[in-house]
Amino acid sequence: MDFARVELPPDDREFRDRLRSFLVDLVTDDVIRRDRESGENFDEGVHLAFGAAGYLALEWKSESDGGFSRVRRRIWEQEKRRAHVPWVTWGTTAMVARSVAKFGSAELQNEVLPRVFSGEVRLCLGYTEPEGGSDIATCKTRAVRDGGSWLINGSKMFTTGAHNCQYVFLITNTAPDSPKHKSLTMFLVPLNSPGIEIQGLRTVDGDRTNIVYYSDVRISDRFRLGGVNDGWTVLRGPLDEEHSFAQDRVKLGDPSPGAFWLYTLDDALNGAIRWACTTTRSDGSRPIDDRMVRYRLGAVAMHREAGLVTPGPMGRVKASDALVRGAAELMDLVGSASLLSEGGPDAEVTGAIESAHRFAQGTATYGGTVEVFHGIIAQHVLGLPRPIFPGSKRVVAAKREPAAA
Repeated sequence: MDFARVELPPDDREFRDRLRSFLVDLVTDDVIRRDRESGENFDEGVHLAFGAAGYLALEWKSESDGGFSRVRRRIWEQEKRRAHVPWVTWGTTAMVARSVAKFGSAELQNEVLPRVFSGEVRLCLGYTEPEGGSDIATCKTRAVRDGGSWLINGSKMFTTGAHNCQYVFLITNTAPDSPKHKSLTMFLVPLNSPGIEIQGLRTVDGDRTNIVYYSDVRISDRFRLGGVNDGWTVLRGPLDEEHSFAQDRVKLGDPSPGAFWLYTLDDALNGAIRWACTTTRSDGSRPIDDRMVRYRLGAVAMHREAGLVTPGPMGRVKASDALVRGAAELMDLVGSASLLSEGGPDAEVTGAIESAHRFAQGTATYGGTVEVFHGIIAQHVLGLPRPIFPGSKRVVAAKREPAAA
């Protein structure tokens, strides 16, 4: 018996084949080219087609609520990756929609969720601030109550997808004199509100993100999610999901939360292997005939596999490390041919290496820096105490206490 191959039941095979055909017709070479050139990681036509076909609702809902079975969910995820579906904006939308369903009023749910499932409404994350770093609880964006509405002032960095979204899941400070985790209130802010300005930013790999300015933005209290100053409760679900604690217990999902990054390395590694097998040296040999070349290609593949199967927040760190190191190793191995940009002339074989190398650098930051995840692993996985930094309140308080007799 071949345990590496799973034989699907006839109805699941029919679903896979139908989905594969749907994606081939939908995610065309032009869609992939536009996504590569724009760095948007989003295609509205593809997204609306997913909604019209019912796939967005099926992915978002649990199996007991009429969503995909676990096997079909896995098929759905794998086929999307194989087809290179632009994915970023749906990831944030699905995450925020769960908070709307849990903490939003019935009115807000009825306004937002049906249009999320149709694809007409997308949701993004308003977390990081220009001077805030990865500690999102140190929020300076202020929301001040004014009768039945709120006035919001501040700015957010790295609000990816804001220009393609209709609402932002916004962290605000509503009690600046309170401890930071007791001063936050969450809102689902319509991005067409007067006073909002979205400016595009480019990352090193060419992807677009945004800085968003909020100047006297007035919104109704009905857009509040959860209680006033209880925003940390609302945030915990999305943060746990982003920080890799909300994992598939049945293990049909990806063990590693960074697995989707490593599919970028697949194309690069396959390109390097094709280069090694098809390039002829001056002595008539091929790079693949060299034992050291095979060793280096095998090491990249091995670390990729390790990144795919490392669970939880450790997988987040390992996947980024495997991609960063793997892409750099392939560039060094292939040499000048790996500098050709994907989609350009003469880059059919090795263009994915250059693309993977640029994309890899940002993965050390996305969803929280690897340094933040090192702290999460230390405290929540290994059970170590929180670090005490020089000048912290705990150190100062300890110095003030009299010595024991």
